[in-house]
Order: sequence, then C-alpha cells, then structure tokens
Amino acid sequence: MTSSTGPLAGMRVIELAHIMAGPVCGLMLADMGADVIKVEKPTGDDSRRFVPPEIKGESAAFMMMNRNKRGIALNLKDPAAVAVLHKLLTTADVVIENYRMGTMERLGLGYDELAKLNPRLIYCEISGFGRTGPYAERGGFDLIAQGMSGLMSITGEGPDRPPVKVAAPISDINAGILAAMGVSAAYASMLQTGRGQKVDTSLFEAAIVQTYWQSAIAFATGESPKPLGSAHPINAPYQSFRTRDGWINVGAANQANWLRFLKVIGAPELDDDPRFSSNLERIRNLPALVAILDGFIKTDTTANWLARMEAASLPAGPVLEILEMHADPQALAREMIVQVDHPNAGKMSTLGHPVKYSETPAQITRPAPILGQHSRDVLRDTGYSDTEIEALVQTHAVIVA
Repeated sequence: MTSSTGPLAGMRVIELAHIMAGPVCGLMLADMGADVIKVEKPTGDDSRRFVPPEIKGESAAFMMMNRNKRGIALNLKDPAAVAVLHKLLTTADVVIENYRMGTMERLGLGYDELAKLNPRLIYCEISGFGRTGPYAERGGFDLIAQGMSGLMSITGEGPDRPPVKVAAPISDINAGILAAMGVSAAYASMLQTGRGQKVDTSLFEAAIVQTYWQSAIAFATGESPKPLGSAHPINAPYQSFRTRDGWINVGAANQANWLRFLKVIGAPELDDDPRFSSNLERIRNLPALVAILDGFIKTDTTANWLARMEAASLPAGPVLEILEMHADPQALAREMIVQVDHPNAGKMSTLGHPVKYSETPAQITRPAPILGQHSRDVLRDTGYSDTEIEALVQTHAVIVA
C-alpha cells in the first residue's frame, strides 16, 4: 500500500460503486489520501466496457474514474465472498454504495446491521433521487436528473428551442463531489464523537444545486427563467462572441468594465445610447446590444482581442476545446494534467485534483486497477492468511488479476 501525505491519510474506504457518481466520490477521497478499495463483480465495473475509446485494450473512461484506488473482485453470489465483504466493511471507516435500494440489506450489509458491528462506520449512499421520498426506489441517470432538476430548461440557445443537457454528466460528477464533502464532514464528526452516520445524496439533488442562480430569480419573480445561450440572466454583456477565427467570452457587466470594454472595441459612442446606459437597460435591450457588439468583435482575431482586453484589465477568455485546455499553461501550472503508469496502458494522462493543500498535498500516484489486481493484498491487510486466500481464489469467490 502506497503511503500518503493527503489530508485523509489513514482513512480506509470500501467503494461498492460503479459507473460514475460513486467512483467520483471514491476518486476524490483517494486523491486526498484515503486508502480506497474498489470492490468489483467478476466481470468488472460496467465502465470497463465503455469503449471506444480505449488505450491498449483498457477503457479510457474506467481509467479516468478509478485512478488512485486499489481493486478487489468478489463474486457476491458466493456466501464466502459476502463474508469477505462483511469483514472488509466492519474494519473500514467508510463505505460508498450506489446499488438499487434494498440491495445491501438483502446481502445483510445494510447500515443498521453494520452500524451495530462498527459504530464508527460512515455509510455513504448515492442514488438517483435519495433514499427517502416518493422517488426513492427509482433508478438514476444523469439525463433524467438534469431534466427533472430544471437544469435542461435553462440550458440551450434560447426560449422555444429544444431542451439541451449539459454535455458533461454534471449530476453524476457533482453527486460524487457532494458525497465526498459529506463523507469528509461525517469523518470529522466521527473523530470527535466516535460515532459514524449515514450520508445520503443523489443525482437529483446534485443537479438541483446547479440552479442556485435561476432558482433565486424564480423565487423572487414567480417566473421560471428561460435559456439564454451563453448570456447571463441579470448581467450584460457577459457572454460569448464570435471573433474572426473563433470565440471569446467577455465579462463586461459592471459599469466600470462596460466603459473599459467600449474603449477596447473602439465604440465609446455606445455609452451615450440610452438603451445601454446601465446594466438594467442592457439586459432589457440585450438582442440589440449583442447585434451591435457582434459587428465589432468579429473584425479581429481571438488572440488580438484577448491581448487588448488583458491590457485593459477586462475579464475575458477564449473558448477552448478540450485538448487546448489540456495544453493551457495555467492548467499545467496547477497540475490539472498529470501522468500515471498503467500496467497495461503504459504512461497515460489523467486529470489532477482540483483543491490544493499547503500542508497535506493531494497525490495521484496510482493508475486505475486492472480487475482483481489487489485482491490478495487487500485480503492480507484484512487479516486473511495466504492459505485462506488461496482457498477463496480456487472457489472463485475472489478473483485475482
């Protein structure tokens, strides 16, 4: 087991999660130093089959979501494997699970049972809609959560256009991040009180909290906001504009930035236009404002506009493609693009940890496990002898790489 300097060093996590939301939670905890043991079925996490793309036969999606973890594979149809899992859970600090409601209870591994044996256990459940309420037994998918949260009603080019989901699976990713936050808070509480607890979040709630801004508007006005493309509901100009060779985002909403923006584009006369005299008027006359500004911005290149706006201390940035972001000097300086050595895929890139700690830095030192890679090591750590391990392997209760 690799030693860690992260803020959660010493925490042991059993990840009974697949695809994305649960694995994101495990990834966050692992980056922060926890020993995260990913438990897979004999055929592996379903994301191992999310191909293409693949790197030397390994799923790129699986490797992204499961770096920094150790892996064990168990056949939970075998009572001996269930017993192994039971022992793992009763010696762990945290369990993450995103099974259908009732699955863990049927295995005899529900929170009530485990809490009696391990009162310090933090039991993290990630589901489609949460473990309470009328939708508790429904399965969860990012697309469904984005639609039901209201997120798809505010995303898109404009009113009366087809609904558009956020391209990234934002409810899955955010649910994993929220779960990691919840686990960290519950762990801090457990260190003080000696008592664990259940942590319960969902894709639905993870998508709802993305509507803070639009929900505030709806609470205040009694009306549901509509999609505005890249524009902002209460600030203007604050959106994307097409340049001669690409796109640029401009944040010139407050009056000082608005006046700087007019100087940069060479249109000081717009300050005298009553339609644009204040942010309120610019919002009211946004289509006319955008049409005028488009005429100016499209006359020059993205690089030239960015240089001028930076010189004027005006908030602006390019609209980068993903590979351009990977090569961006700030992303590299913040170690958001890092490399690991995978036993099959070789040297490969992954995304870095998004929070920096001055005293307990996060580390990304381990690639995603191949199926059953650490089964023997995990069992030894849990107290099994080599003879006992070999018996479990021979009966296929435990799968090894």
